[in-house]
This record gives sequence, structure tokens and C-alpha cells, in this order.
Amino acid sequence: MTPSPIEITGAILFAAAILHTFTARVFERVAHRYPAHAGIWHLLGEVEVVFGFWALVLVAFIGATAGSGAAVAYLDSRNFTEPMFVFVIMVIAATRPILQTTKAAVALLARALPLAGSTGTYFIVLALVPLLGSFITEPAAMTLAALILSERIFASGISERLKYATLGVLFVNVSIGGTLTPYAAPPVLMVAAKWGWDLPFMLSHIGWKAALAVFVNAAGVTMLFARELAALRPATGDRAATVPFTLVLVHLAFLAGVVLFAHHPPVFMGLFLFFLGVAHAYERFQDRLILREGLLVAFFLAGLVVLGGQQQWWLQPVLMSMSSDAVFYGATALTAITDNAALTYLGSLVEGLSDEFKYALVTGAVAGGGLTVIANAPNPAGMSILKEHFALQTVSALHLLLAALVPTAVAIAAFRLL
Repeated sequence: MTPSPIEITGAILFAAAILHTFTARVFERVAHRYPAHAGIWHLLGEVEVVFGFWALVLVAFIGATAGSGAAVAYLDSRNFTEPMFVFVIMVIAATRPILQTTKAAVALLARALPLAGSTGTYFIVLALVPLLGSFITEPAAMTLAALILSERIFASGISERLKYATLGVLFVNVSIGGTLTPYAAPPVLMVAAKWGWDLPFMLSHIGWKAALAVFVNAAGVTMLFARELAALRPATGDRAATVPFTLVLVHLAFLAGVVLFAHHPPVFMGLFLFFLGVAHAYERFQDRLILREGLLVAFFLAGLVVLGGQQQWWLQPVLMSMSSDAVFYGATALTAITDNAALTYLGSLVEGLSDEFKYALVTGAVAGGGLTVIANAPNPAGMSILKEHFALQTVSALHLLLAALVPTAVAIAAFRLL
């Protein structure tokens, strides 16, 4: 198939966006050097803005070459359910009632471990919260884990090495930790219904391997930085007013409702608006809602949706030309430069795939979900929450890639050898 000029331009802009994510720190340095125009440089240094910015360039190009009607029609053809859902689930999951309950559970489990300082909390967050993503969805698990790590680990002034190691493990563990069920991980969700992958299938073929890899990764990074973690004082509990149990149940009901209707924007957006009313009515039991962070993440994912829609012409032939053995590693590598759910979606369009090819495609896609910020939809949410603790408040894409290599290798070993 010969690509159209718009598809070729889309691929070029997609490559430019990926390069932009690896050079975001450069814009932050320029902002400090030239304060007169720091605003625009800070904007371009925001990783969450990158794909939205280049998507705007693409839409402008379509409008200039094919007319405004074609540009609008292209946007109308895109599915923005995932960006909207991630925004809603981030805001609700980060509320004090949900977060306070999760932190209490983490603290209870951490106290049961004979580990010094904040070591127990650190291990529990990286080992169990990602697996929780199989039930409350990966974006919610990422939000909760990132907020707890931000408050109880990152805010203590830990080393940059520990920060990046933690981020790499967190991203990989969330990506594979959502595979215990067929509805929580976007790459699995794209194919589960069509391929008949139900809960027993996921648990017996993929889920238990993913859970083992999650624990190995969490234990490995905990032991590697045991001395630094042991020196951190464990959290003494929240200073904020305790949330009434009834209000906790109400928030959990909103969270469950949004998860249940995750593919129906009119329903979950309606629930979200109702939730905002409840949050305002009981604002004394709320912290600041992370609306700004959620909107930035949604903007990032929406830009990825717009740019990603022009990549099928080259991505699908590359993917489908591989054998069932090669596709695992190919999907892992391709995930680093495109959303892993996009890969499995392209696979779902092809009829007659072998069971081995299907397994390799999905497990390869989730194994590579921590390599970059664009590899898995929840990654921008975690980065948005934790980036304030990094130098220049920017996460280096190269350092993240290097930090995620070892936990990714553990995931690969679990899916290929077990």
C-alpha cells in the first residue's frame, strides 16, 4: 500500500514527537537561560504537552492540504475514550478518601514485614499496588502508587539513582500487573473479547507469570537500595482529618462505577460530574483535586491518539511480517515508540493468527510497557505526579529507558521461559 502525503507527514511528526520526549530537558535548560521567554520553553519542556503539540501540527497540516472539513472529519474518526477515562480515574483515585484508605492498607502490610525504615512500604507499593491494577484498572493503580511513593519515599530527598530505578520498576510492574484479568490492561482489553480470553485464561496463561515478575522486580530494587531505604523514617500517618467511613464507601462506589462503565464516556463522565458535586459538598475531607495533572495526561494521550492514527500504514506490515517467536521481541521494541494497546489492536484486525502469535504479541507488548513514557497509557499519569522530585522537574527519557531495562528483562524471562 502506497502511503498518502498525510500518512507520510504523520509518520515524520510522530518521529519528531518521540525525539521531543527524549530532549524535553533541553527546553527546560533553555528556559532557565532565557527567562524573557521562559513560558514557551517551559511549555515545550512539559513531556505531557509533547504529543498534543505535534498532533496540533498534524491537524493544521491536514487542514492546509485537504481542507478544514477533512481535519475535523479525521478528529471525529478518532476514539478519545481512553484519554477521558484516564483523566476521570486519576482525579477520583487521588482523592483523600481513596488515597487515605490505600495508604492505611499499605502501612498495615508494611508493619507485618521485618524491614527497617521505609523499606516495607516501598516493597508493598511496588509489589502489590500494580497487581491491584488488574481490578481497579492500571491508570488508577498507577495514580495511587505514584502518590504514595511521592509522599513517603521521593519527598524524603532520595538519590536520583533510586528515583529512576523506582520509576522504571513502577512502569514495568503496572504494565504487566494489570494482566491478571481481561479488562484492566489496555493491550489485553483490545483483544480479549475477539480472541475469547476470559478470566480463567488470563490467570492460567499470563497472570501468574506477570505476578511473579512483579514480585521479583519489587524485591530486586528493594534489596539493591536497602541501605538507603532503611535510612528513611517510616511514615507516621496522615495529619489530615480522618474521612468518615460512609464517605469512603461513596468514593469507592464512584470509582467502581467509572471502572464498570470505562468504555461508555457518557456514563463515566456523568458519574464524574456527580462526583465533583459530592467532592465540593464535603471539601473539608478533600485535598486539592489533581485536575491540572489529569488534564495534562489526557492531553498527552489524546495527542498520541491523533498521531497514532496515521501510523498503521507502516506499523501493521512490520508487525505482521514477523514469526510468532520474533513478534514477542518485536512488540517489546515497538512498544517503546508507540502505545502498546495500538500494537495489540492492529493484531486484532488480522484473521487466522495462531495462538502462539497472539500470546507473543500481547505479552511482548505489556513486557515493554515501561521502557518509555508513551509505551503504556498509565505511564504519563505516574510521571506527572512524580516529576516534581526530579532535576528541573523533568524525567529524562534516556535515564528512564535505562532504568527499565532490567525489570523489562525479568518480565521477558517470565513470559518466555515459564
